[in-house]
Amino acid sequence: MAPVNKIDKERMVVVEGSYAVAHAVKTCRPNVISAYPITPQTHIVEDLSQFMADGEIQNCEYINVESEFSALSALVGSSAAGARCYSATTSQGLELMHEVLFNVSGMRLPVVMTIVNRAVSAPISIWNDQQDSISQRDTGWIQLYAENIQEVSDMTAQAYKISEDKDVLMPAMTCMDGFILSHVYEPVVLLEQDLTDEFLPAYEPERILDPKNPLSFGAFADPNYYAEFRYLQEQAMQKALKKIEDVANEFYDIYGRYYGGLIDEYRTDDADIIIMAMGSIVGTIKDLIDKLRDRNVKVGLLKVRAFRPFPAEAIKEVIKDSKVVVTLDKNISLGLNEGALCTETKSVLYNSDIRVPVIGYMIGHGGRDIKVDTIEKIVDDAEEVIKTGIRIESQFADLKEELL
Repeated sequence: MAPVNKIDKERMVVVEGSYAVAHAVKTCRPNVISAYPITPQTHIVEDLSQFMADGEIQNCEYINVESEFSALSALVGSSAAGARCYSATTSQGLELMHEVLFNVSGMRLPVVMTIVNRAVSAPISIWNDQQDSISQRDTGWIQLYAENIQEVSDMTAQAYKISEDKDVLMPAMTCMDGFILSHVYEPVVLLEQDLTDEFLPAYEPERILDPKNPLSFGAFADPNYYAEFRYLQEQAMQKALKKIEDVANEFYDIYGRYYGGLIDEYRTDDADIIIMAMGSIVGTIKDLIDKLRDRNVKVGLLKVRAFRPFPAEAIKEVIKDSKVVVTLDKNISLGLNEGALCTETKSVLYNSDIRVPVIGYMIGHGGRDIKVDTIEKIVDDAEEVIKTGIRIESQFADLKEELL
């Protein structure tokens, strides 16, 4: 049984999603912020810049740079010198960071970065899907996906505590759907400074760049050593699985709010059909499930909160008694005709005794509205699979045939 959220409605304020994130970053007491503005991330760094100008963030440097590549490169040096670091980006900006993402992870630097998910070019799109962060899934960054503004705000402090743990020391992306969460105004309980100080202690790195104690970070490694570095990164990711759960519970103990650790469930106990999804679409699915339950359709939701590390065992435990699993992906692996969540879920089941079919749907690309009717049609397909036993190939759920 998941903890019951204790939302103090009297402390709620109506703010933009980007402001809630910037405020959360402020309470985490960063030492260095470096970011380059790009839609729809811009308001986060604008708000942080204003906090700096107003003196609301102390003992912090805000580095102005000429690109996203430079923004993250500046944090490599800052984090190696012992600073708590933050950045934010999206879409093409994240792709421009690709080389540096590997450097941050390989050097075991616990940088936290908000990804405001947006489609990638070409064609150019400024609207939301999750192709940008999913494309970076193998760079060695923890990836957490938020359902709403309250969660992405609270997730920020959690990400620092996970990343900075001595057994983990891996960077983290907190992912929020662009515009849908970044630019909407909602009632939120902003992170309180005193509670955040209690939850998140000051960063105390074990190893830093120090002329008095010279060390090498990210130095040359010949074939005698390289594989061991990758192995240790993977071991750290596996340790992060438990840490993500522990931190979610620690956060609840202090703030009274809980979102699941690795995953969260909604009406899955007796579900024949389980829908798996990440991000803001989760709220829409919950509403539809309530409607379908009234018609005695046994459907539930498995919200994947941590995509990296992938919560294989937790997922298997939830879906083992279902009759069909449906994955909704705001991304596609071109050439495989599947979204990443679908592929990962299938891989989890490959060496298990679970024989539940997995149906993959790609949906919401480039910010296309995800309609309740579309998801309801997907549930109808899943019911047909249960009745006939005939599997359905992965497909785009919302193509406009007249445009093809």
